[in-house]
Amino acid sequence: MARLLSHATVICSAVALSACSFSMDSLWPSLTGDSSSSAAPAATQSAKSIPIAPSQGEKRNQPLVGAGAPPALGTTNFVPPAVTPGQSTGTFVGQKVNLLRGELQRMRQQIQRQNSTLQAIRGETGKHALAYHSAIASINSRLQVGTTPGNPYMVNQWNIAQSGLSNIDRDVSQMNSLANSVAGTSTMSAYLLETTRAAYGLSGAVEADHQQLAILEDEVNRTVVLIDRLLNELSEDINRQTAYVASERSNLTALSLAIKNGESLGNSLANRAYATAAPVAGTTPGNASLGTAGRRPLVVIRFDRPNVSYQQALYTAVNRVLQRRPQAGFDLVAVAAGQGSAAQVTVASNKSKRNAETVLRSLSEMGLPLQRVRLSAITSRDANSNEVHLYVR
Repeated sequence: MARLLSHATVICSAVALSACSFSMDSLWPSLTGDSSSSAAPAATQSAKSIPIAPSQGEKRNQPLVGAGAPPALGTTNFVPPAVTPGQSTGTFVGQKVNLLRGELQRMRQQIQRQNSTLQAIRGETGKHALAYHSAIASINSRLQVGTTPGNPYMVNQWNIAQSGLSNIDRDVSQMNSLANSVAGTSTMSAYLLETTRAAYGLSGAVEADHQQLAILEDEVNRTVVLIDRLLNELSEDINRQTAYVASERSNLTALSLAIKNGESLGNSLANRAYATAAPVAGTTPGNASLGTAGRRPLVVIRFDRPNVSYQQALYTAVNRVLQRRPQAGFDLVAVAAGQGSAAQVTVASNKSKRNAETVLRSLSEMGLPLQRVRLSAITSRDANSNEVHLYVR
């Protein structure tokens, strides 16, 4: 773990406020290996060369929330050909062929209606995706140059984006309903094919009956293939759109935090947190300890002033860890100042726990799954103020 953290180039920045002055050092990376505040001088010295927020050039290079294009929908137009007309032979088998031909005609009409529904849904989904990304682009353009926290215009655009994404979600629901209908048609086509083949065994047929049965069987076969292709392409559309909506919902949550802060953080951490990665050698799932002795914190947040601004630095630190180890977990430790009377220590402990819960909510808003974060609390006599430490495990 120590070797992993030693490879991090920039971990975090910090903000601190003394009784007389304001300095940008409250959120700083610990680079000394000590979890106590005795490491503060060295860490603070390192933090002076690390900006608390990206420069304007760096902000322009950050990925935009929801800026990716929506997944492409299928383009096939599933139009079945006309059914070949037949001639009456006057036999019982000939009458059976006419009945089967009528069933095929009705089934193909049903496929035409399903295809029309599919093309209409695709058109609506494209419009809704365009409206959604227009709202997202408007938000990101404001965030890139900076804006006021909780800007009402941004909030309104976020609501429009959320509505657009909900419309796409409804389109996916309509696709699911259509897929169920097509699956029913597929079952009917399989039954019609078996019935057509069984008609060859009926007695009392003439050669013309078998000729018409052969033509009918070929057309039913082609219809079965057409239905399978329709169902497969529809299923692919549903899978892509479902994953897309889930990812964008996560990005919207991170975007709401960016609007609240007035600056862009980046894409949701959930997009990397669930990526596939090989297990880290020497670790066993569920075998990690919450002990912090000898461990270097990834982030140390000092809550020695109201409204500590830590979100951007926290996001940057966690994001870089997840880029290297997508399956990484985290330990969030509330560190209470252990100085003063027992009552003062108790009050400090309660405050540090509330601070840790605030940081935990921020991580959740950034898209980090809460099952990856373990929460604990300690009291340290070396701490001059309440702190929150984040460790990688």
